[in-house]
Formats: sequence, structure tokens, C-alpha cells
Amino acid sequence: MKPYVILIGSASGIGKSTIAYELSKKLNIKYLLETDFIREVVRGVIGSDYAPALHKSSYNAYTSLKTANIIDSENKLIEVGFEEHASFVIPAIEKVIKRSIKDNNSLIIEGVHLVPGLINLKQFANDANIYFFILTVDKDIHQQRFIKRAMELKRGGTQLDYFKENRIINDYLINQAKYNNVPVINNEDKDLTLKKMLHYINDVSKEVFLKHSIDDLELEREIVLKHDGRITDISYYIPNFKEPLKRTIINYDNPSYSKNFIEKINTDPKIKESLEELYHLSNNIHSHHISAPDETSLNKIIMELKEKGLLYDENLIRR
Repeated sequence: MKPYVILIGSASGIGKSTIAYELSKKLNIKYLLETDFIREVVRGVIGSDYAPALHKSSYNAYTSLKTANIIDSENKLIEVGFEEHASFVIPAIEKVIKRSIKDNNSLIIEGVHLVPGLINLKQFANDANIYFFILTVDKDIHQQRFIKRAMELKRGGTQLDYFKENRIINDYLINQAKYNNVPVINNEDKDLTLKKMLHYINDVSKEVFLKHSIDDLELEREIVLKHDGRITDISYYIPNFKEPLKRTIINYDNPSYSKNFIEKINTDPKIKESLEELYHLSNNIHSHHISAPDETSLNKIIMELKEKGLLYDENLIRR
């Protein structure tokens, strides 16, 4: 059996250490590592003269950039500094993953240095079950957690001084995650966060063919979410096209995200018209890969889609 490698990234103060610890207990994974420890080892090898950004913190690495005068925005400056800081740590993280896989040991790594798009996980895809998550919370909750941690540990004031920079890093990580199809999970509630992560890790999936108009999108959404499912893609089958038009869907299991998507369709005439044309060209037939936390939940979704008249042909369902 292939080992698990689970990566949990976020800006400082989001709560990834707590989530990583709780997840390690639920999955009985004994190896849990913070990227800050890896960074310290790398600092011992690479001096500050060669890599000044590495010897800063993630949120103030931009203050060491020699090219700061040619970067035209504050946000970009902070992002570039953060990227340079993380880029020195990522090769060592990849070495740790490689060793863990070689020893057939499951591993959870958490830390701010886990940047979607910078770390190359494709090299491990055949040898391990890889899962990557980015955590976030809204600005007010994030700030409250910083203050609480500073009071409990009697430290952390410096990070509070750089709260704005940490929020910019948070937004940067979210954008990178969306671009690289990495799940973004709102960590407002610990139990809900763990539940969502376990859905991704333990879920089962089938490709299901549906036939309905865009007016039934809300009904489809209600059925899938009711049974803790999520839709991960959509494929449109258009006559005379050799391949279906396929689009990846991210964060469908976030109720507000999927609801906002449907509301946007219904309130923006241009988006609705374009989607209606696509549905018309495909005769309202399309397929989804639908995932659920277990086989029973997945079968309930498919059965209800059939009962509501949305299922096109149950004989086409496939893994």
C-alpha cells in the first residue's frame, strides 16, 4: 500500500498546526513535521550573505530584496519576498518527502513554505497518495487568533506588527491554490475543517451523466451537498467535437462558494446566455465526477438524481 503524504499550507496564524495534529491522530500518522524546522536546517547550510530572504521570516522577507526598487506595488513586493524565502526551503521539503516514500512511511507536513505551484508533487504521484490543502480564515478571525496566541505564549507581537503582510500572503496562497487546483478550506471551525479534509482523503468517486437545463443547477447542488458530496469537474459533449469540453470545479463542497456561483449565473445575463448556449449545443447532456466520503453517500446522491429526473443514463455511470 502506498504511503500518504499530506501537505497543509497557510499564512501564519490560520491554525494549520492544530489541524495537522488532529489529522495525524485521526489517520494514525506518526510522522508530523513543520516546515519551520526544515527551514532552520537549511539556514545552517545556506548563509545569510547568499540568501538574505531565507534568514528573514516569511512575512518580512521582502525587506531583504535587492530588487525592491523595481517592483511597482507593495503587494507584489511582499509576494516576491515570500516566494524567494519559500524557494530555499522547498527543495529540502521535497527531499524529506522522497525519503518518507522510500521508507514507506506516511507523513504530514505543515507550514507556510508549502506553496502550490512551487513545490513539485508530480514526481511523487506514482509512489504515494498525495494530498495538498491550503487553509484560510477571514480577516477578523485571523487577527483574533494572532492576538490570542500572543497572549497565551507571551510572544507573537512581531507577527501582529506584520499582520497586513500575513493577509497578503494568505491571499497569494489562495490564488496559487486555485490556479493549481489545490483545495482551499476555510478553517473557521476545526471539526468542519477536518471533516472536509477527510472527505478528500477518503472519498469515492464516479462519473455520472446528467441531462437538465441550467434552471436545475440549484436542485443538483442541493442533492449533492445534502449527502456531503462534491462535484470536481464538468464535461460537455458537443456533436462533431472529438473530445468533450471539460472544466475543473474547485470548492464545490463550500456551500457559500457554490451558491454564489449559481447566483452569479442568475444575475449576470451574459454569463447565463453563454452557459445556456453551451447547454443547448450539448443537448443539456453533461457529466460530472461526483465524490462523496463513502460508497453509501455516493449511491444516495446518484439515486436522488435519478428520482428527480436529472440522471441521463445510469448505464453510463463509471469509476
